[in-house]
Amino acid sequence: GEGQEMVDSQYYLPNDIGISALDCSEAFRLLSPQEKMYAHYLSRASWYGGLVVLLQTSPESANIFVLLQRIFRKQTPAQLEQVATAAGLSSEEYQAFLVYAAGLYANMGNYKSFGDTKFIPNLPKDKLKALVWASQAFQEQPAEMEALWDSCSCLLYSLENRQKQLGLGDKGITTYFSGNCCLEDAELAQKFLDSKKLSAYNTRLFKKEDGGKACYEVRLASAVQKDCAVDGECESCCGSFSFEDKEFTVKRGDYSRVMEKVCYYLEKARAYAANENQRKMLEEYTRSFTLGSIDAHKEGSRYWIKDKGPIVESYIGFIESYRDPFGSRGEFEGFVAVVNKAMSERFAKLVSSAEVLLPELPWPQEFEKDAFLKPDFTSLDVLTFAGSGIPAGINIPNYDDIRQTEGFKNVSLGNVLAVAYATQKEKLTFLEEGDKDLFIKWKGPSFEVQVGLHELLGHGSGKLFVQDDMGKFNFDQSKVINPETGEPVSSWYRGSETWDSKFSTIASSYEECRAECVGLYLCLNKQVLSIFGHEGQDADDVVYINWLSMVRAGLLGLEFYTPESKRWRQAHMQARFVILRVLLEAGEGLVGLEEVTGEDGKPDAQITLDRSKIPTVGKNAIHRFLCKLQVFKSTADVEGGRAFYDKYSTVSDTGAHNFLRLRETVLLRKEARKMFVQANTRISGDSVELVEYEGSAAGLIRSFTERFQDDAEQLESGLLELSKQDAPCWC
Repeated sequence: GEGQEMVDSQYYLPNDIGISALDCSEAFRLLSPQEKMYAHYLSRASWYGGLVVLLQTSPESANIFVLLQRIFRKQTPAQLEQVATAAGLSSEEYQAFLVYAAGLYANMGNYKSFGDTKFIPNLPKDKLKALVWASQAFQEQPAEMEALWDSCSCLLYSLENRQKQLGLGDKGITTYFSGNCCLEDAELAQKFLDSKKLSAYNTRLFKKEDGGKACYEVRLASAVQKDCAVDGECESCCGSFSFEDKEFTVKRGDYSRVMEKVCYYLEKARAYAANENQRKMLEEYTRSFTLGSIDAHKEGSRYWIKDKGPIVESYIGFIESYRDPFGSRGEFEGFVAVVNKAMSERFAKLVSSAEVLLPELPWPQEFEKDAFLKPDFTSLDVLTFAGSGIPAGINIPNYDDIRQTEGFKNVSLGNVLAVAYATQKEKLTFLEEGDKDLFIKWKGPSFEVQVGLHELLGHGSGKLFVQDDMGKFNFDQSKVINPETGEPVSSWYRGSETWDSKFSTIASSYEECRAECVGLYLCLNKQVLSIFGHEGQDADDVVYINWLSMVRAGLLGLEFYTPESKRWRQAHMQARFVILRVLLEAGEGLVGLEEVTGEDGKPDAQITLDRSKIPTVGKNAIHRFLCKLQVFKSTADVEGGRAFYDKYSTVSDTGAHNFLRLRETVLLRKEARKMFVQANTRISGDSVELVEYEGSAAGLIRSFTERFQDDAEQLESGLLELSKQDAPCWC
């Protein structure tokens, strides 16, 4: 019935899911030949390493991957279409097959990287089978292809309760643990690993019953399969141990075929490294993946932190532990990104104009830092991001001991952000028809202006009033007047108090809100617009679309509010909702937000912004609001600041707008998470060329078929072998 279909649609990817090409061509073109070679070999290492995620996700993922690779290596998506039609598939069904294949590649497995739920093809199983049987790959190797289909077709479609999501024991599916492991086993293994001072990041756990006695095998990811001491790597790490009356064996060689390839390409990259830190880093990573040593990976990470502001940035290894149900095993990821020299140049110009721009901000001069501190902020364009999904920014390494004492890196991935915010016209929700073309044209450029202002002059501005432990003030408390009260400043931070410790739970959202407002306020400045290359009418359009984007983002932000707990789940989204409320409150027809009925007869909403009032009503509203935010922040007035911020963050069904009902509308019309198509690099003669693909399911599929061309058959049989040797462990 109807209800059944509603439930099931969350388990397949919609045919019109957004798929966009990640554009790295400008950044890549500006690299030197040596940098291009370095980037190429690191990309190869990342892509091969990323295949590990198939084996880390579900028992069937690797087999499905090989099935798809074999089909598409013989026929491109366009060539296969005629075959599909002849086999009785409708064009919707064929598109659903392409979207499923693209989804499997983009997530490196058949579970979504954001949310960890399973997805299955949105076409009947017999139709998919007919297509496989009609494919050229099947015609050429019927026995192999049939065996491959039999090995995964059941699980490919299964939506039994346990299979709907990743989890441990009866809660879900995982391949970090054999199927007979439960939470107690995971806890015991963690205790054992701690006792041996071994990290769980690069391990998996397999439990075997031996004569009624449980014995555990801890497997380290490594190219080397010997368990003896190798290259001075400590003897104690591998071998058999008794722990709490249980037998533990630590072995090397998990994913060994894949780890070998990673090491091979890291060695090649080393020859093109820009400096000693990069060479040492790659040497340690290679040692880590050869021997299964996390200590070596930590050493490599130390050199990586020391490699400040490289032109080609990368990180690789078993990094994020979100998907291990126990939370301590890392998923493999590898990325290669390139400094966007053109964007960085504009950001540098903005920084050098800081002293003329900061006085424009709405607070008195005494509330501004004595000297502008240039924040450490890099915008990179991703060339390669292999793993289960691509974030918009990164803050690594995750080793706490290194973060606390030696530091970390914080980077924004510019071309990922650009795609995440680009939308096709027909999916541009909540805007008037007349605004849509302009929105699409200026969204990217206006977002670049907003990001630059937000990061550099937003987070970089504003002073905190402090009295140190010796009683010394960093401001003249006899002279400085609070502009909100007209009285002298009466509160400040003492000694060890910090912004985060005082404002705790609202600190990060409040600070994002302050930075977003600085962006809205300063983008009105002609000099700022001209730094980014916008003059005249174009400059006016950039301002209009930047403000309109902010208002729309405030409405879209409602998706990240949970009514049951009355909590916001995302700091930036809460900040944008607050700004929407401030601009609505300004009145005078600046912003309109009304509930309407859509063309489909379902609830919808429409946002309007009167562009003629942005420089007057809009600017004044942000001026007043931003000044208050800064004064509460500077004076450590947590009671005032919290009451003020919470007032605008409240989502209720009373007042001029029913935000709880609008939230339902936002959820009804939200877009599925986009998928990214990434370029390949290949060596031709003595230079490296970038091979780009169109932003579609077919383009995403082709990029993966061509990614592993050199040794496709060897690689596929290697993956099947790794998958087969563990198959008995999952049931």
